[in-house]
Amino acid sequence: MFSYRHAFHAGNHADVLKHFVQVQLLQYLNQKDVAYSYIDTHAGAGVYALDGPQASKNAEYETGIGPLWERTDLPPALAEYVNLVRGMNPSGKMRYYPGSPYVAEQVAREMDRLRLFELHPSDSRLLFENFTKLEEHQAAQGKRSTVRGKRIIVNKADGFMGVKALLPPPSRRALVLCDPPYEDKQDYRKVIDMLNDALKRFPAGTYAIWYPVLQRIEARNFAERMKKLPAASWLNVTLSISGPTPDGIGLHTSGMFILNPPYTLEPILKGVLPYLVQVLGRDKGAGFTLESGEMTTTKSGRTTSKT
Repeated sequence: MFSYRHAFHAGNHADVLKHFVQVQLLQYLNQKDVAYSYIDTHAGAGVYALDGPQASKNAEYETGIGPLWERTDLPPALAEYVNLVRGMNPSGKMRYYPGSPYVAEQVAREMDRLRLFELHPSDSRLLFENFTKLEEHQAAQGKRSTVRGKRIIVNKADGFMGVKALLPPPSRRALVLCDPPYEDKQDYRKVIDMLNDALKRFPAGTYAIWYPVLQRIEARNFAERMKKLPAASWLNVTLSISGPTPDGIGLHTSGMFILNPPYTLEPILKGVLPYLVQVLGRDKGAGFTLESGEMTTTKSGRTTSKT
């Protein structure tokens, strides 16, 4: 149950897609002077050492943040994400990579609330320790505490269940990020169940789901199932760095499915995805897909998804 450790995959091409989209979603929420809640259902450890034994084992960051690190021609929107990673590496050497909780902490404002769930015993401990270190660093700079106050709360709990108690948020604004490991095929069902329940509790929320594109049947049908959820609109984006290998092993494609995305996200992705394919692509199988749709109500009252 607890075999997956994201440290082995930190900074890979899937993280680039996920965290780039996350930054854009948070920045859009920042435009309105009203607080919001950021809810992370599978937060991980928060920060990863790329020179550590886990990340360096397969060096998956060489498929993602590595090729982007010293580029001087980054599209402006992509540069915002890369500069965030550079900011946690002041020496200029690429040693640390942020998980989604750290990305959220850096982009969200002081008024916003972060609710982080991680059930893995080792990663939940590391998550709390990493944010405690961040608190100490902020205190040394004369900034107010964020971890033990109301702004950031770390929960050693199942995020699929924990999100229920947080919706709807007091401010009626929220971004929920869900990226389970999917090692257990039941995770696909749990994501759909969680989204169905969340949309009943808080239809106006933004929900961002990361998923792997694999050969297993649950993965092949996953995006199509999410298109049928009762959200006002959706956006689906995938990034492939190569074609599938003959043995089918390894992650070459991943996706982000966003329910109720901001209108600004699709044009931003149209500008950035070709660049990512050019820089990260490894063979002729590299590419991307980008599609969107909205829910429409027919005369009979039936709700359907329109692409």
